Order: sequence, then structure tokens, then C-alpha cells
Amino acid sequence: MDGIINWIAQTFAGWNHELLVFIISLFPILELRGGLIAAALLQVPYLKALIICMIGNIIPIPFILLLIEKIFKWLKRFKTAGRFVNFLETKTLKKRDKIDKWGFLGLVLFVGIPLPGTGGWTGALLASLLRIPVKRSAPAIGIGICLAAAIMSFVTYGIPWLVSTFG
Repeated sequence: MDGIINWIAQTFAGWNHELLVFIISLFPILELRGGLIAAALLQVPYLKALIICMIGNIIPIPFILLLIEKIFKWLKRFKTAGRFVNFLETKTLKKRDKIDKWGFLGLVLFVGIPLPGTGGWTGALLASLLRIPVKRSAPAIGIGICLAAAIMSFVTYGIPWLVSTFG
């Protein structure tokens, strides 16, 4: 992930740092985690970075929860896109055991623990594929994003963040 972020930062060096951090936070895989790393590398002040990354990570979630099944159904009409959608569904559904076992808390932890293949995008996709009602999945994903923000804040901004926030 660091390589991708460094490439983006170098490629878009003339861009406004806050806008770049926001765009990174919108993308799957990178999300808030990548946005906070980029913000720290670009020396965006912590609180500003946190707000930008949270907003960027949250914006796609309602669209995924409400529309992804319809989009996937439409894409399956096309051979290549259909194969990709089937691959994505199969790969995502392999992670369902955590949700089946732990329910709401499982979805919170799945989104919140910053590991490869987890995050808001994947959590929303998984919730949608499992047909978890939006009233139940949206709060779990939101709490998970907050948990990821706390963990990544510590990882990217370190002890000074912890002291200034709680000290």
C-alpha cells in the first residue's frame, strides 16, 4: 500500500494535499487507511486529515449498500464483467464466517481492524451480499470506520496524537 500511496503522491505532486488525501480515501483498498498514511507523508495536520479521510471513506458506503446488487446484476449481462463480478462475490463471501459467527460485532471488527482485504468497501459489499439490512449494517460499518481511524491515527501520527487527544 505504501508503494501505491508514494506513486500517487509523486504523480499528483502539484495537487492540493487535502484533495489528494480525500481522493485516496474514496478508493477501495486504500480507503481511510491509505488516506491517513498519505496525509502524514504530505504533512497534513492530524485533525484536518482525520476529518477528510473519514468523509472520503464514508461517502461510498451508502451507494454500495443500496445499489451494488443492482449494479452487479446489470454487469453480469456482459461476459468479462460478469466473470469479474462472480470472482469478486466469491472472494468477498469467503469472509462471511466472521460475520456469521459474530454478527454486528463481527462486521464492526471486519471493517475496523486494518488488515488486507478488509475495510468499509469490503464490509459494505459483504453486508449487501449477505442481505444484512442497511439499518443494521450501516451503523456497524460506521463504528468500524471509527475504529480503523483510531488505529491508523496511532500508526500514522503516533504518540503525539495519543497525548494531544487523551493527555
